Amino acid sequence: MAFLRPDRLGDALSALAAGGPGGAPWVIVAGATDHYPARVGRAPVEDVLDVTAIARLRGISPVDGGWQIGALATWTDLVETPLPSLFDGLKAAALTVGGLQIQARGTVVGNVCNASPAADGMPGLLALDAQVELASRGGARIVPIGDFVTGNRRTARRPDELVTSLFVPAPLPGTTVTSAFEKLGSRAYLVISIAMVAAVIEADADGRIARARLAVGACSEVAQRLPALEAELVGRPADAATAELVDARHLADLTPIDDVRGSAAYRREAALTVVRRALERALRAVPG
Repeated sequence: MAFLRPDRLGDALSALAAGGPGGAPWVIVAGATDHYPARVGRAPVEDVLDVTAIARLRGISPVDGGWQIGALATWTDLVETPLPSLFDGLKAAALTVGGLQIQARGTVVGNVCNASPAADGMPGLLALDAQVELASRGGARIVPIGDFVTGNRRTARRPDELVTSLFVPAPLPGTTVTSAFEKLGSRAYLVISIAMVAAVIEADADGRIARARLAVGACSEVAQRLPALEAELVGRPADAATAELVDARHLADLTPIDDVRGSAAYRREAALTVVRRALERALRAVPG
């Protein structure tokens, strides 16, 4: 195996364009909190490209039209960075990612690229309408996060590309924004989700829902938005009672599986409860 740790983005992109010395694409690591634990007891064979020395990939900052989360921004960085209430749900999700050591090392972008059906960051980023920014020697492109993760451990990233950041667009002008995250597991911490939900609510000056975004994780091969529910919420009062309208038909497109954490039937029923909880939490936070 080969190991490369460039300190310039251009050098990393050149290496990705050339491929690994072994003839296979490079395996990109940042926090590596998923990569190495998955290989315990096995001799490493992949050519590894470590991007942690590329300073320009760090940080979370406001940019034109929204906010940028750099590829090396950790979950701890997200929690500790002053951000508007739009990010409250994603920050709540950050606090459920492993323990403090994992949160301090693991990256938000890495959680996306790992493409686990139970990735804690995916529902929140879907509900934020996040976009994935990729770079290669041939140029840059932007992919909506819902199109980037294509399946269990599969993404739209090409072998010659590196995810450089995530972009979160600003909410509708003149709205009050709240967000929430709810996770169901077999215990409170250090657990893989049975079901999880992120909600973002944008309320207008009349106290009605101008836009709603909800996403469910761990109940399909990829996290799923709930477009029928989102459309039905628009125009309704932005108060906790509105959460009572959620019913099973809004979750009809979910495809939960049976595994050691729960049956498909249990997951579907649990998801309904967790959606209501997340929506109610977000609505209760709307002022007035």
